[in-house]
Amino acid sequence: FLLIMAYTATFVVLLSMFWCWIVCMARPQHRDVPGNRTVPENQPTQVHLSYTGSPTSMVVTWSTVDNTASVVEYGQGEFTLRNTGISTLFVDGGKKHRAQYIHRVVMTGLNPGYRYIYHVGSDESWSDIYSFTAVQEDTNWSPRFAVYGDLGYENAQSVGRLTKEVQRGMYDAILHVGDFAYDMNDKDGEVGDAFMSLIQPIAAYIPYMTCVGNHEVAYNFSHYINRFSMPGSHHKDMFYSFNIGPAHIISINTELWYLEEEGSREGVISQREWLQADLEAANSPDNRQKHPWIILMGHRPMYCSNVAKDCVLDESFVRKGIPKQGMPGVEDLLYKYGVDLTIWAHEHSYERLWPVYDKMVMNGSVSQPYTNPGAPVHIITGSAGCKERLVPFVPNPKPWSAFRLEDYGYARMTIHNSTHLYLEQVSDDQDGVVVDSMLLIKNSHESFSTRSYGNRRDL
Repeated sequence: FLLIMAYTATFVVLLSMFWCWIVCMARPQHRDVPGNRTVPENQPTQVHLSYTGSPTSMVVTWSTVDNTASVVEYGQGEFTLRNTGISTLFVDGGKKHRAQYIHRVVMTGLNPGYRYIYHVGSDESWSDIYSFTAVQEDTNWSPRFAVYGDLGYENAQSVGRLTKEVQRGMYDAILHVGDFAYDMNDKDGEVGDAFMSLIQPIAAYIPYMTCVGNHEVAYNFSHYINRFSMPGSHHKDMFYSFNIGPAHIISINTELWYLEEEGSREGVISQREWLQADLEAANSPDNRQKHPWIILMGHRPMYCSNVAKDCVLDESFVRKGIPKQGMPGVEDLLYKYGVDLTIWAHEHSYERLWPVYDKMVMNGSVSQPYTNPGAPVHIITGSAGCKERLVPFVPNPKPWSAFRLEDYGYARMTIHNSTHLYLEQVSDDQDGVVVDSMLLIKNSHESFSTRSYGNRRDL
């Protein structure tokens, strides 16, 4: 009798385990974040902000496993305001098809320049309380940015220093110039979840503005498109622009020139048409007076001197296009519409260029090259830290290369006013030392093609 009872108990346990397995497999899986504990399925994670382009609003994005309500409560010192938004089911393209819900809510009715607290979630579970300062409405203020690209989850060397500086109030926004996590789709999306949690102490406090890079290409850029909430109707095309203070900032998709699938030509042409229209509008007398600085960021640089394929090619696809395939580049637009500064990444290093157009150095003068230059200035800052490590330089760069450094780090940029923009590169390897700096002075902002210069050097 005892033997029969033992067999019966064993059968009941095995049957219970089988049904538990069936039920669990029918639900979205827990996010076992590398190096982290499993979070409850209704718990908001990966909280991050992005700017809408309007000083009276801010977007907050987060993730849950369960499809909970999308709510944000916020206010100046207490939760006096409450907005709801939408959630979207996002399924990773890997073998496990890991599912999560991405929530987006717009915080509206903000008083520009005022400090707000907020938390996100639902009555089932709320996030921690975070804070941010609404973007100032006046164009006569000095926005401060941390600027970098190529930041991974592994070897994310600059994150600690950046987090400290963000929480000390040193920045108004982040510009992440492509390549996230390395890669967001790895381990069936677990690396993407871990990366978004890694940057949460930065991105939950200031707008985290992005552009797409080559490491986002998996599953038709689905992780980038779903995880980030950039402004404008062209988000799924992965190019957009916004105004902040005295600057008009443009983010383009440089991967369009490198896609092999059918339709990439149409994508290149569509982006160029959009960019030309955007630059035309930015150059209207009223807009250029309010936002004199035009800054463009894209992942793959037009010029670079690393030991890398993109640098040793005779012509950059982004700069000159691929004429045989009917794909135009965009450097001519930057020159025609007076783009002041371009920011790139992709190469895991830092490089500052002299003002250059079509391989010609166009310094303002011999003694003051960055005062009223004759062409856009190019900066490459792609060494925030990732598992692919740093990329060395060729021994003898072209004359357009002004300064190069193989250190982990990032850039700080401050737009002081309508005439002065300051940018410096910080070395995390050297404990936060400023290793390079540039003061760009523009007494007027206009098309370069309508002016004549005596400091050209044909290269």
